[in-house]
Amino acid sequence: MKKSVGVYGRIFPNPVLVVGTYTANGEPNAATIAWGGIASSGPASVSIAVRPSRCTFEALQRTGAFTINLATVEYAAAVDYFGITSGFDTHKFDTTGLTPVRGDFVDAPYIKEFPYNMECHVTNVVNLGEHSLFIGQVMDVKVDESILDDDGSPNWELARILSFDSSLKVYRAPGEIVGDAYSIGHKYIYM
Repeated sequence: MKKSVGVYGRIFPNPVLVVGTYTANGEPNAATIAWGGIASSGPASVSIAVRPSRCTFEALQRTGAFTINLATVEYAAAVDYFGITSGFDTHKFDTTGLTPVRGDFVDAPYIKEFPYNMECHVTNVVNLGEHSLFIGQVMDVKVDESILDDDGSPNWELARILSFDSSLKVYRAPGEIVGDAYSIGHKYIYM
């Protein structure tokens, strides 16, 4: 039996997206965003939901550029710090000791220590209420060679990329593999 819990905007797992932008003063900023993900395969695009009160919101409107940085579990405290402080009054990179690197394709910094970085150009903004959804076309992706498989694909389990459990409000590491996508469902086709 199921029980209605009402309106509950949660999905598991959530990616933990650390968004890089430049403040109005030209300082590198990073903000942890829990609401976002893939928006399109072609052109490759991602989405991030940001509140208008945030420093990142102002930067996105001003520059039309951002990076998405995926952190490994050892940076969980820095990722949390990026989300609980404001770029309006905090120099987050100075505090954490992490290294901002100017993007090659967009006017936004990526985080050197994080193994997966996407440079994105804002193509669309949708006001949804408490948040605005920024759609960004992926202009380039940088991946640390240490997490690449032999075929050049990122190995997420090897990387131990953080995810967010919004129900329990905890960060999680990748779990076990339970089956191959685009394959395990064939058991229903070939019955």
